[in-house]
Amino acid sequence: MMESIPEGFLITLELLVYSFVLIIGASILVIIVLYFYDKNQKTSTLRRNYPVVARFRYLFEHIGEFLRQYFFALDREELPFNRTQRSWCYRAAKDVDSTVAFGSTKNIHEPGSYHFLNSAFPVLQEDAKKASELEIGPFCKNPYKTNSIINVSGMSYGAISIPAIRALSNGAKAAGIWLNTGEGGLSPYHLEGDCDIVFQIGTAKFGVRNTEGGFDEKKLKEVASKKQVKMFEIKLSQGAKPGKGGILPGAKVTADIAAIRNIGIGEDAISPNRHPEIESVDDLLDMINFVRDTTNKPVGFKTVIGSYDWIEELCEKINKKDIKIAPDFITIDSCDGGTGAAPMSLIDNMGRPISESLPKVIDILKKHGLKDRIKVIASGKLLNPPEAAWALCAGADFILSARGFMFALGCIQALQCNKNTCPTGVTTHDKKLQRGLDPQNKSVRVANFAKNMVKELEVIANSCGAKEIRGLNRNHVVIVGFDGKAKKIGE
Repeated sequence: MMESIPEGFLITLELLVYSFVLIIGASILVIIVLYFYDKNQKTSTLRRNYPVVARFRYLFEHIGEFLRQYFFALDREELPFNRTQRSWCYRAAKDVDSTVAFGSTKNIHEPGSYHFLNSAFPVLQEDAKKASELEIGPFCKNPYKTNSIINVSGMSYGAISIPAIRALSNGAKAAGIWLNTGEGGLSPYHLEGDCDIVFQIGTAKFGVRNTEGGFDEKKLKEVASKKQVKMFEIKLSQGAKPGKGGILPGAKVTADIAAIRNIGIGEDAISPNRHPEIESVDDLLDMINFVRDTTNKPVGFKTVIGSYDWIEELCEKINKKDIKIAPDFITIDSCDGGTGAAPMSLIDNMGRPISESLPKVIDILKKHGLKDRIKVIASGKLLNPPEAAWALCAGADFILSARGFMFALGCIQALQCNKNTCPTGVTTHDKKLQRGLDPQNKSVRVANFAKNMVKELEVIANSCGAKEIRGLNRNHVVIVGFDGKAKKIGE
């Protein structure tokens, strides 16, 4: 019988047996080494008491967040974004049917939930209008006019990858919306799509800084000379980390990024927690007007709201001096905004949510007669149509989203943004991981996401009796209070 078995097969079988024995032997040797190492090390109590076995705890702890996401978390209970929210973004980006069946799975009685008040006589589709055009910076030499509603919030080149920037730039152009650079400066990849750009000036002034960290007027004018750059945004604070500057780990600081930011390759890029030149409302107005006079383009600022007192003071000083010195816009970020890296103490506990701060700031601007002069841009977890519609009802003129567009790029909420290991290529500079993100394909999805957001906002507005999206106001929405009763924003 053995004579009929080919010699090559026997050799292969013998090699497999030897390989198996070798692997088992090596595994036993590794376990023995780990056992004695764990037993004698003094950094981990668990591994000292339970050598080798305790290591599985760390493995299960690591993969647990992924198991919960796919197998155990309910559709509406996960944070920062649940499966229902993410699924809508994916469907919108792919431009596929976003309807659902059999009724809502949302707890409509939960405090904080909002309901739009449908009109008895909704607007017919043939009578509906597209969003009207708004002008930002009426006293500038180069005011910015746009009818965009949903725009791309600040995500720095460095925090996100080259393919991601390219996809956002081309997608923004196709959708007719603007792209905020984030605080990392203006890269060639931002300009590739020829979309409208808002240049963000962070506390480290990357892209327009001198060697001492202050403004370089020549660089500022050079950025302003780009026809795509329509506005400048001075970043005071960011949603996930008010009071803390931007953090870009050294592992993500490539030679290209270092050159744009004027820092060392591989060095952690940690921005100051505020602009050293801004210590008061007067200083803020001075910087706004310096940038506006230098660039001849609209200038505003981005902030998370803590106290409202300084907003009141800002309005009072503008009215006392000259309405022309006012910021052209204010971007209000929410305390539950996103970031690639921040201390948990700030992410969880610092600042006010936009549900509270946005209506209050708009009320203050109206009180001082400045709402028409200063446009309001809302940001912070506004990635689905209902959240964006609520912000417009509250009085916002424009909506920004970062994470919504990240989902459009293919983000799976792997929570790897602060590392160089993003599996979808969105927030990594690892070429192997970036390979999966095709800018041409994803740019279409970026445009689809923006267009479908607008499409559903139009549906909400028309259902409320408004002919266009900017016709939404506070009479169109109510919010459920802790007593279970729904009240209008003003109440």
